[in-house]
Amino acid sequence: MKESCETENKPMAFSKLIRSVNFWKPASAAIIGGIIGFLYYHFVGCASGTCAITSNPFSSVLFGAAIGFFIVK
Repeated sequence: MKESCETENKPMAFSKLIRSVNFWKPASAAIIGGIIGFLYYHFVGCASGTCAITSNPFSSVLFGAAIGFFIVK
């Protein structure tokens, strides 16, 4: 009797991935983190322009999105 140990691992279809919690949980956390990063830049920010993260809105949004993503992941 010959047994096969091979399993077929097919990649998940994109439409199925979009409906998955494994996609939306980190994605929504990154979006919320980006919004919080922008709000931090806007209301707190850095008046002198010497702060690496809070002196630029793009870096604040990216940093907030990364923090949100990694907290959930």
